[in-house]
Amino acid sequence: MSMLGNLEQTIVPTFGNLESQHNFRTPETAEFNGKSDALYFNDGQRRIDFVLVYEDERRKETNKKGSNVKQRRKRQAYESNLICDGLKLEATRSVVDDKLVFVKVHAPWEVLCTYAEIMHIKLPLKPNDLKTRSSAFGNFNWFTKFFQVDENIIKPEQEFFTAPFEKNRMNDFYIQDRDTFFNPATRSRIVYFILSRVSYEVKDNVKKFGINRLVNSGIYKAAFPLHDCHFSWPSQDVSCPNERYLLYREWAHPRSFYKKQPLDLIRKYYGEKIGIYFAWLGYYTKMLLLAAVVGVACFLYGYINQDNCTWSKEVCDPRIGGEIIMCPQCDKGCPFWRLNITCESSKKLCIFDSFGTLVFAVFMGIWVTLFLEFWKRRQAELEYEWDTVELQQEEQPRPEYEARCTHVVINEITQEEERIPFTAFGKCIRMTVCASAVLFWVLLIIASVIGIIVYRLSVFIVFYAKLPKASNTTDPIQKYLTPQTATTITASIISFIIIVILNMMYEKVAIMITNFELPRTQTDYENSLTMKMFLFQFVNYYSSCFYIAFFKGKFVGYPGDPVYWLGKYRNEECDPGGCLFELTTQLTIIMGGKSIWNNILEVVFPWVMNICRLYFTASSTEKKTPRWEQDYHLQLMGKLGLFYEYLEMIIQFGFVTLFVASFPLAPLLALVNNILEIRVDAWKMTTQYRRMVPEKAQDIGAWQPIMQGIAILAVVTNAMIIAFTSDMIPRLVYYWSFSVPPYGNHTDYTMKGYINNTLSIFNTSDFTERSRENLDSDLGDHTTCRYRDFRYPPGHPQQYKHNIYYWHVIAAKLAFIIVMEHLIYSVKFFISYAIPDVSKSTKSKIKREKYLTQKLLHENHLKDMTKSFGVIAERMGEVIDNNLRPKVE
Repeated sequence: MSMLGNLEQTIVPTFGNLESQHNFRTPETAEFNGKSDALYFNDGQRRIDFVLVYEDERRKETNKKGSNVKQRRKRQAYESNLICDGLKLEATRSVVDDKLVFVKVHAPWEVLCTYAEIMHIKLPLKPNDLKTRSSAFGNFNWFTKFFQVDENIIKPEQEFFTAPFEKNRMNDFYIQDRDTFFNPATRSRIVYFILSRVSYEVKDNVKKFGINRLVNSGIYKAAFPLHDCHFSWPSQDVSCPNERYLLYREWAHPRSFYKKQPLDLIRKYYGEKIGIYFAWLGYYTKMLLLAAVVGVACFLYGYINQDNCTWSKEVCDPRIGGEIIMCPQCDKGCPFWRLNITCESSKKLCIFDSFGTLVFAVFMGIWVTLFLEFWKRRQAELEYEWDTVELQQEEQPRPEYEARCTHVVINEITQEEERIPFTAFGKCIRMTVCASAVLFWVLLIIASVIGIIVYRLSVFIVFYAKLPKASNTTDPIQKYLTPQTATTITASIISFIIIVILNMMYEKVAIMITNFELPRTQTDYENSLTMKMFLFQFVNYYSSCFYIAFFKGKFVGYPGDPVYWLGKYRNEECDPGGCLFELTTQLTIIMGGKSIWNNILEVVFPWVMNICRLYFTASSTEKKTPRWEQDYHLQLMGKLGLFYEYLEMIIQFGFVTLFVASFPLAPLLALVNNILEIRVDAWKMTTQYRRMVPEKAQDIGAWQPIMQGIAILAVVTNAMIIAFTSDMIPRLVYYWSFSVPPYGNHTDYTMKGYINNTLSIFNTSDFTERSRENLDSDLGDHTTCRYRDFRYPPGHPQQYKHNIYYWHVIAAKLAFIIVMEHLIYSVKFFISYAIPDVSKSTKSKIKREKYLTQKLLHENHLKDMTKSFGVIAERMGEVIDNNLRPKVE
């Protein structure tokens, strides 16, 4: 303890022991001198690179002596080891709550250089004389300038040739000022690297280390880098770049919603990982503009032509639809009903189930390929501009992985000893356990979907009993709220609630499973977690849509031989127009509810929490509070905060592409949501969250192959929706097959008589005993009723068997799926082949920069060698000259 005390005294000579409550100076006079945006130690020279916050145990109201002493010892050991690693620390108490202690961390020049070499950080060699950016609009710059950020406000970043830093080649690097050579983001990244690897305890010959563990165990309450100023006004310090203020003014403020994002400044302030997210989100939103325009055009086409929808007119016609008596859709409580009660839903269905929807589905199959291919090119440009082309070589193992490396093995490549966390058998056991856990949770989601189906089957009977009877065709409630519609809306709402609950549960489970797997690097960790979370949310969000699209109404039998779920519940049937409108309703509720819920979690919740914290800490004089304390009272985004942002957008991407054939307005809703999402994310990161530790990232990681998988699956799902969920193929077969007896008696290309042709006849005397006992009181004069199917009528030698029209329609549907899939896949393949992932100009720039960098380093190395040889030769000449000179006696 005496050694720890002596080491601790070196943290701040004027403060003495950090744990002593008597040695802290008055914060108002000593710590920040009234400057709320002070970013330096008391001497005004050493920059604050990181801040650690803990609560003084001796000032707590509830004091557990044993636990507090252990925490204090761990903290003392940790801070002492930080000092041994070369970091400088300075402590100060909170202005508002004197129990809080802020430990400011500074990395000296020598430490920064040492760890920059260890981390292979690329740093400037010389200014870049290559042109890296060119306008794609040429003569339209006058128009695009309106959407650009003013360069007089946010000045373009100077480009440099870079190379991994080496201390023995320090003279080769572009060092004009040591204070600015390492920018604040790089400094914070280096300090966080140190903080994550310094130990605080050795237990059972195993080192425990890392700031993350100390924060999770409560020894420290927080650890974060500082924002450079307040977001609403610039700093009074003339040396402060005020990047946070500029980001808020030109990026996060609502009045800047139409401007392009200042990606270079975002990358500089928050790091490449966050920068690449906003670059991807912005590019996705820009591409959605084209999809939204085409989607709205297809929607308007259906809306304008709905009055020409012949089959809908037949449904609504009292002489046709009003005279058609439909069979009950359940065994208990469901009466006979007239077809014209589905008039309103058939009118809406005409809007979505039109030829424009087919065109839009084909277009979206091509659009998603264009988006992915052009994004790869844009991503390659950003890799070059942001200097992350060879980033994969720089990634270091996670501290949690390094801490578990206790097994020694021989590396097959280097034939040297290396440490790994577990053997191959242990890894196999872990993977088996993790796979079993993931499978269990997926089955749990499927069970919840089955529960929703059972709810739909059982509550359908209740709505039939409660809602107005079919005979009252003028009732306004019945006109818009049929039993099918009521069941769909309530089931969709309940399904969304269950989705939210399961998401909250599975997030924690997925993190536990991934932690148990123990991935080696942070990229491996995030990729593993990404696949688990996406698999879960894919099943969670899309399973109900897949059920409505491909299973509901497909296996119902016929009134004389219905199919039952679990031997009790009769399977659901679709409306006479199909289940497409029901799928549209489901998508609208889930997409709309998801957007509203996410905005509540992302905007309202952090804002309310920050307001409450400021209120309870009585921090009403924010300008008098030092920067580190202002940032402490902000919300913590967390290491997985960006992961959830990606996940939210990828799930939306699935809705936009997988089921777009049923809802052409989905891209428009996504576009509006994303325009708000960009600014909302910018606002909360700039104003509501602490500054994240800047991280490097080369691309969007595992999300890229996930989007490619969704794009491939979307072609299949949309083709099957058009073929099996909509009624387009039967209508086309009917339209093109006039004067053929199985298809009707029309003598020209027309849709007249289509509804009558698609409804089969059933003799009420053929009801089963199970159905008859609940229908005797409702039979009345009905001797026959109609149902949606293509079957032979009663009295036919093959009564109630599928007729030839059914098999022709099935053949047409399968042929349509094959043709559509092959057509779109061929176009996708051609587009992928024709558009290279990296543009020719970018490849040339990468090769050119690599050549110039190597040449520069080689020339500098030769100059040093020549200079060294010159000095050696000069000295040797002097020696030889001295030896040859005659001695004077």
